[in-house]
Amino acid sequence: MIKGYKKIIDETLLSYFEEILNNKEHLYSKKTTEAMKYTTCLKGKRLRGVLCLESCRIFSDDYFVAIPSACALEMLHSQSLIHDDLPSMDNDDLRRGKPSCHKVYGESFAILAGDALISLGAQIIIDKTSKNIPPDRILKALREYLISAGIYGIVGGQTADLEAENSSLNLRENEEYLNYIQNYKTSALFMASCAIGAILGGADNKKIDALKKFAQSFGIAFQMADDILDVISTTKELGKTAGKDEQENKLTYVNKYGLDGAKQKLKRQIRLIYDILSKEDVKSEVFKNIVDSITAKIF
Repeated sequence: MIKGYKKIIDETLLSYFEEILNNKEHLYSKKTTEAMKYTTCLKGKRLRGVLCLESCRIFSDDYFVAIPSACALEMLHSQSLIHDDLPSMDNDDLRRGKPSCHKVYGESFAILAGDALISLGAQIIIDKTSKNIPPDRILKALREYLISAGIYGIVGGQTADLEAENSSLNLRENEEYLNYIQNYKTSALFMASCAIGAILGGADNKKIDALKKFAQSFGIAFQMADDILDVISTTKELGKTAGKDEQENKLTYVNKYGLDGAKQKLKRQIRLIYDILSKEDVKSEVFKNIVDSITAKIF
């Protein structure tokens, strides 16, 4: 099922970019479009898009209505990666095993590509979602997308992440601060993915909140695993520069609790995720497989 979801997302993403590139009206913006396509279409897990499609499937047999939104979420995720890799941010030359967007197209076009991906994602949700979906659902889904894209989402989390590097602010000993970074920098987009899929699938508010609760906890576990892998994996295995968190003085779970402490926290977080799925009566083998996949290289 996951492979099928990924295949649909990959093919649809490619078609969206080809549609722009083949439009003669946009001939003079081609380089930015190519930069957008470059990072977004690099081989990736497509977790956010997969979560969106599966969340829709849980409440509706027609998960195809969520494909445009799944692609929009992958575009938004790619935007965050492009900007995150910039020299002014985390300054990483590798992404998914390939040169980062700014190394291929230059910083200016990387910034433009990231900006354009945010708005293109929103446009796709509006223009490409089936007209059989009530407009109020599309508007509700769009709101979740825009919240996750801005100061109440990944921008807020990235801001806090950058601030944590400034030791004079005395933030690194504050556990609540670390939780804030991960809830907004990482969990926010996972929450939007599940919420948007559920909304388009016709779920009520209680069920939408249940999936968001799962996604928030999953996002924290995902970041814990990412922090650990940054220490124990190679650059080739990660597809990005290993050991970068320590080099950049990042506030991470390993930095704060040590490697063993971070692993113990991850184990507890995984148990919490399964408790949420059970308590909220969410039945999804896809969710379970995704949760298990993030710890496969650690335990």
